[in-house]
Amino acid sequence: MIGVCIPAHNEEKLIADCLHCIFTAASHPDLNGESVKVVLVLDSCQDMTPVIAMKWPVISLETPVRNVGKARALGAEYLLKHGARWLAFTDADTCVSSRWLADQLSLQSDVVCGTVEVDDWSDHGKHAKNSQKHFESTYIDNDGHRHVHGANLGISAFHYLRAGGFEPLVCGEDQALVDRLSILGAHIAWSALPRVRTSGRAFSRVENGFAGALRQAWCESNDAENM
Repeated sequence: MIGVCIPAHNEEKLIADCLHCIFTAASHPDLNGESVKVVLVLDSCQDMTPVIAMKWPVISLETPVRNVGKARALGAEYLLKHGARWLAFTDADTCVSSRWLADQLSLQSDVVCGTVEVDDWSDHGKHAKNSQKHFESTYIDNDGHRHVHGANLGISAFHYLRAGGFEPLVCGEDQALVDRLSILGAHIAWSALPRVRTSGRAFSRVENGFAGALRQAWCESNDAENM
């Protein structure tokens, strides 16, 4: 069985699109009918995210931790107990491609670190153009990159357990896990093949997460222009 884990905190505006794409990917013919279980970890949700999720065949787990590392670990633990051989991780503000799971597995690696596309820059207001320009000129969206995104990450069950899983970190839990996997000698595919599009929000649910990196990008871009 293939397991998909999605942590979510107050994502009522985006969760339907996220789940639609996940279940499209789960039915791709290249998976040869293998079962896919999807776990949505509802971390301190106070909006309609849980209600919207009920429209989908998803396993919802509730937790009050407000910690993305713990949330991902909780979802992974459930999936492993139910027989997952492969764990695929994404975020609730992300839409995966129809081949996302098939492409992860096609790489025949212990770990797959994918890249991300930003779907909309409008949340950056007057900085939108600079944010997009800086991101597109500095981000490596090719095979051989060294980005780690919880929104596009796949790990074999064996190697996830061998590395001890996600640490209870409020940010950087994905990087920390991949760093340990690298030290342990896991075969990591740094690939741009599995595609996802993620929110370009300026302020995310996680302090200093991907949104923080985008804000830092336009700050650096502005500083460069003003020199």
